[in-house]
Formats: sequence, structure tokens, C-alpha cells
Amino acid sequence: MAILGYQISKMTRLDTFKKGVDAGLSAIQKTLPSKYFYDARGDELFVQIMNMPEYYLTDAEMEIFQGQTMGLITDLGLKKNSYFELVELGAGDGAKTKKLLEVLVAEGYQFDYLPVDISGHALRVLAADLATEIPKLNVETRQGEYFEILAGLHKSEQPKVVLFLGSSLGNMDDKLAAKFLYKLGASLRKNDKLLLGTDLVKPAEIVLPAYDDAAGITREFNLNLLRRINRELDADFDLENFEHSPEYDAQRGIATSFLKSKKEQSVSIGALNKSFSFETGEQIKTEISRKYSDEILREIIRETDFLITGKRTDSRGYFADFILTRN
Repeated sequence: MAILGYQISKMTRLDTFKKGVDAGLSAIQKTLPSKYFYDARGDELFVQIMNMPEYYLTDAEMEIFQGQTMGLITDLGLKKNSYFELVELGAGDGAKTKKLLEVLVAEGYQFDYLPVDISGHALRVLAADLATEIPKLNVETRQGEYFEILAGLHKSEQPKVVLFLGSSLGNMDDKLAAKFLYKLGASLRKNDKLLLGTDLVKPAEIVLPAYDDAAGITREFNLNLLRRINRELDADFDLENFEHSPEYDAQRGIATSFLKSKKEQSVSIGALNKSFSFETGEQIKTEISRKYSDEILREIIRETDFLITGKRTDSRGYFADFILTRN
């Protein structure tokens, strides 16, 4: 197994983190970028969330990858005698992807696996696991922002299959998702594929518990973002003064996570040389989770270079993996 790595510098990541936190907390509706959930502790907590009984997304997409693996390979148009690069954006622990990787290696497909993640910790853990579990797999890790990595990969003329799983697209509003997919399409070549995981529209009684589990793991996951800002940006957030506050708009199909201030307070961030004031009940938006239908996705990709050429769903119809082809 060959394992190669690519990293952006620690100083560059810290500078980007500072700018994101500053812009978000300076906005009228305070926000924090959800991508910064994923430090080492955040990675661990998210793995726990994915294994919580309320978090149906993991089981639903895993069912597709376990039970319809050959169908996915057929839908993607993969051929054993044609080399391709399998690029995964936001690879995380790779639990679902391993099901696909195992079959591709066992069946003799010619490819390299390129997991991309902003978390160096997640990539190191994934690479170590794959070295043991699928030793014949060639792995080239890439740490950094998606489009920085894709810009480098675009120089290669090899066919590409990009995986964007777990309904990660749903963390963007529709306008941003359309821009993301347009930019992603521009980073690929004609006939390259995108396997896009999407959570489907469902009633609140199914969706909301997935973002407010009884064990409080999602609460800790959100609060850990403040803990990271304290540690890396010399801030003085008192975590006891904030609470996790998720909401779900069933009509629009959008779940939103907030951190709500329990009191009037001021928080200083030393790395920014700034203080930020909070009113009682004021919210920091940390994440949205869009739920999709075929119609919603078609509208989002309307101005992109992608066409929907396939779709796989779990047995309950909770989740869908769409195959998009770059035209």
C-alpha cells in the first residue's frame, strides 16, 4: 500500500480560521463556519454522532454502500481495464467508502484513492486503518480546502470519480450549493462523475432528533467549536453560558443548529484583539442541513455542468446517492 500526503501549512490554516471566526461573529446574524468543527476532538465526537441511534443518515447511506455496491459501480460506468482516480471530499473515517474500496480492489479495478479532508488527524487515522484493512489499495491523502486540492488534481487528465457523501452538500444553502457544484464541475473534465450523498425531505419527528440526540453528543460537538476557538485563538468563551439549540423547518426541509447565549455577555478573542457582545438568547448559527428531493437538486444544478444520470436510495427512502455526470 502506498500512502502519500499533501498538507497546507499550519500558519495558513490558522490565518484562515481567524478570518472565518472574525467574519462570522462580526455579522448581524452571528455564524461560525461548520468546517471548523473538525479538530481531533471534533472528529471523535462526529464519529460518535454517526453511531447514535437517532442519526439515521449513517445507517441509510451505509445500507446503500453495503447492499448496492455493484450497482453503484455500474452506475458510475467504471471499467476494470480503465484507470481512474477516486477522490473523496471530506473523507472522515471512510466507513462507508471502505465498502466500495474493498469491492473495487477485490475485483481488480485500476485506481488510486485520494481522500481529501481539512483535518490532518482524520486523514492520518484513515490512512493507518486502510493500510491494515485494504493493504493492496494505493492511497494518496490530501489535507486542505477542497478547491485548493482539486485545482492541483485538475492538471491530471486521468478520469475522476468524486465522492461527496453524508449529505455534506446540505451544509450549504441552495445558492452556495449551486456555486459549489458549478465550481466542482469546472474542476473536472467531460464524463467525470460525482457521487453525491443527499438526505431526503422527511417529517420533523424523524429529522430533529438526529441533531439533538438524547446522549448530548451533538450538543458537545457544537460546543467543542467554542473550545477550539478558546485554545487556538486565545478566546475566553465560557461554555456554560451557551446552549445547543437545533431547529427544523419541515416545510422548507432545512435543519439548523445554533449555539444560544444564556445571558448577556462579552467574549474576547486575543488572536483578533477583539471582543464580541452577546444578548440573552442571541444565537450563533453553526450549521444548516438541507434535505433534498429530485426537484430541489435539479434546480440547484440547473446552471452547472452536471446532469443527473443515476440514483440509489435506501429501503426506507430516507437517503439518496445521486450520480452526476460532467457534460
